[in-house]
Amino acid sequence: MSFYHSNNTITSGSTQFFGRSKMAHSLGETLFKVAIVSDTHVNEKEDFSASPYPANAEANPRARYVFSQVNQIDPALTIHLGDMVNPVPELESYGPAADNFHAIAADLKAPIHLVPGNHDIGDKPVKWMPAGMVNAEFIALYRKHFGKDYYAVTHEDCHFIVVNAPLMNSGDPAEAEQATWLEHYLSDHAGERMFVFSHYPPYISDPAEPGSYDNIEEPARSWFLGLIRTHKPEALFSAHVHNFWYDRIGETEYYITPSTCFVRHDYSEMYRIDGGDQKGRNDAAKLGFLTLEVRENGHVAHYHRSYGATLPEGAAAAPPVVPRPHVKTGGLAGVFVDMRHAWAEELAVAPSGAVDEFRRKRARNDYPIMALWEMGLQGLRVPVQDLCDPRIRRRMELMTRLGHRFQVYLYGMPDTAERAALTEHAALVDRLELVLNWEEIDALASEIKALKAASDLRIILSRVNRKDGAKHTGSRFNHLISHGFTLAERDELQALMTAQPGLVDGAQFSIPRSASPWQTARQLADFAESSGAVPVLYVKSTEASPAEPFEDEVANAQRFAEAAMAGIGFGLDVVLDTMDDADRGYFTRTGLVDRRFNPRLAGELLSALALETSLGEWSAAPGDEAILERDGQTLRVVPASKAGQRGWICPRSGLRGDEGDTPDTALVLQIG
Repeated sequence: MSFYHSNNTITSGSTQFFGRSKMAHSLGETLFKVAIVSDTHVNEKEDFSASPYPANAEANPRARYVFSQVNQIDPALTIHLGDMVNPVPELESYGPAADNFHAIAADLKAPIHLVPGNHDIGDKPVKWMPAGMVNAEFIALYRKHFGKDYYAVTHEDCHFIVVNAPLMNSGDPAEAEQATWLEHYLSDHAGERMFVFSHYPPYISDPAEPGSYDNIEEPARSWFLGLIRTHKPEALFSAHVHNFWYDRIGETEYYITPSTCFVRHDYSEMYRIDGGDQKGRNDAAKLGFLTLEVRENGHVAHYHRSYGATLPEGAAAAPPVVPRPHVKTGGLAGVFVDMRHAWAEELAVAPSGAVDEFRRKRARNDYPIMALWEMGLQGLRVPVQDLCDPRIRRRMELMTRLGHRFQVYLYGMPDTAERAALTEHAALVDRLELVLNWEEIDALASEIKALKAASDLRIILSRVNRKDGAKHTGSRFNHLISHGFTLAERDELQALMTAQPGLVDGAQFSIPRSASPWQTARQLADFAESSGAVPVLYVKSTEASPAEPFEDEVANAQRFAEAAMAGIGFGLDVVLDTMDDADRGYFTRTGLVDRRFNPRLAGELLSALALETSLGEWSAAPGDEAILERDGQTLRVVPASKAGQRGWICPRSGLRGDEGDTPDTALVLQIG
C-alpha cells in the first residue's frame, strides 16, 4: 500500500488541552439537523433472521420505528453509517434484504445517504473470518443495490464525506482511487466545515491499539488519522461496534455510534452485572440513533434511545423522540455527581470465538459520558488520583472542553506528585475539596495558602470524623466515615473564616438521608448571605448503618430531584452521592443509572428538569416543599397519581400531559 504515507506518530493520551476556550463562545443557532442511523441489519424477511439471536429477527420493525422517529425530527438529510442489511454479499438473500431496506427507507421524508458496511460490501481484509472480504465483485453488487461507495454531498456550505472503510488495506485497485480522491477532496475544501463518515472506526479506545475485527488496521489507520489531524473536519462518525464511544482526534470530535437493532454483546464485559437479555445482545436501552445539530459555531450530537421498539408494516407513526439536554448547550450547571465507580475505565474484552478469537481487546466504557450528557449533568466529583492518572486526565481534558466541571477531592494535603498535578493541570479543576481533620486546620493554614498561591485553585473545606460524631445507634456500632460540615457547625466555620480570611473559598456541608435537601439549602443560602461564604451541599442517599439498603427507586428519584431543585432554587452547588447503582458492598442504593449505565427514573427526572429550567430564572418558592417558581408558574415533582390535577411532563417519554391525562411513570414534573 505505497499510496498510504504518514509522518504521524500515534501515541495514546497526547491530545493538547487548550483550557475552556472551545466552549467559551456560544454555539449559536441551529442551522439544520442531520439524522445519523447505523447498523439496521435489515433481513430478507419480516420477523426472521439467519442469526440465532431473537434481537436480529426484529431488525426490520426496529428500523421502521427509528425511521418514523427520524421523520419527526425533520432533518435536512439522513446518513446511514453502514450495515444496512444483515445478509452478506455472497448470500442469495442479500438482494431481497436490500430491497426490504429500500422499502423501509422509502418512508423517509429527507434524502438518505449510505455508507458501506462490511455486511453490505464485504469484510475488511481479515483472513481468519468466515465471511467474504471486499472485492471487485462485491463492490459492483453494492453499487447496483445502494449506489456510490465513496462520495461527498454538500448542504448549506457543509461537506458530508462518505468513505468506504472496508476497502482500506484491501489491495483492490479501487482502494488507491478512493485514497487519492479523499486526499484531494479534503485538501480542496480546507478551512470549510466538513463531517466524515466511516463504517469501521479507526480505533475504539486508543489510536495505538492492536488491530482487531472492530477497527481499521495499519497502515491505513495511520494514513486516515493523519488526514483527520491535518484537515481538521469537525467530526468523524463511525459505527460497526454497536456501542457508544467518544474521543477527539486532534481538533476533530470522534463518535462511535450504537445500532438500531442489537448490541455487540462481547462488550458487555464493560459492566459489573450479568449480561442481561440475550446475554447482552438485547440491551435495548442502548439501541437508537443520533441527531446531529449543525450550529453556527459548532455542533451537538444528541443520542435518542429507541429501547428496541418496533413498528409493524402499515402501522401508524412511532411516538416522537424524547427531548434530552446536552452539556454543550447548558443543563444543570450547579449539580455535581460523585463518581464513586470508575467512569473512564478500560477493561479487557475476552476473545469471543465469534468475531475475535486470538487476542483480548481493551475497551473503555464511555456510557457514563453518554448518561451525563443526556441528564445535562456538567459537574463530576472525582478523587485526585483521576487527575494524577495521565489516561484519565486526558478524559478530563476532553470533557472540560465540552463544558463539564470537576470537583477534585482528597483527604489531607496533597503529596509532592499530587501538588504538581494540581498546579500543572489547574485548568481542569473547577474547585479543590480538601477533606481535613478539624483539629489540624490551623496548623495547615500556611500550607493551604501556599497551595492556593501556586495553583490559583478555588478551595472548599470539608471536615472529617468529628470527635463527637455518633458511632452507635442503640446497641449497634456504625462503621461510617463522616465528612462535610453539619448545619450545627456554621458558627465554628464562620469563626475560622473570620480568623483566617481568604484561607478557603467555601465549605462543603453534608446531610444524611433523614435531612431534607430543600430545607437545608434554604438555611445554607441564608448562611451564605450573612457570612459571605460559598457553601456546597453534599446530599447522601443513605443513613448511618452500612447494612441499611435504600433501593426504592421512586423514593430515591424524588430525593435526587429535590436536591437538584434545591440547587436551582437557592443558587447553590449540590453534589449527589450516587451516579450508578451501589448494588453490592456497603450502603447499597439505586442511582441515576443502573450498572449497565442505562437510565433510571432518577436520571430521567434530572434530564426533564434540566430542559424545563434551561430557559429563564427559576427561584425557590416559600415554604418547606420543593417548588420552583418563575413568572407566576410553579414546578414540582409529584407522584403520577396527582399528575392529573395540573399540566405535567413525563420524564420517560418527554411528553406533556394536560389536566386529566394519566402518565405511565411513577413520578412527573407538575407545572402549575
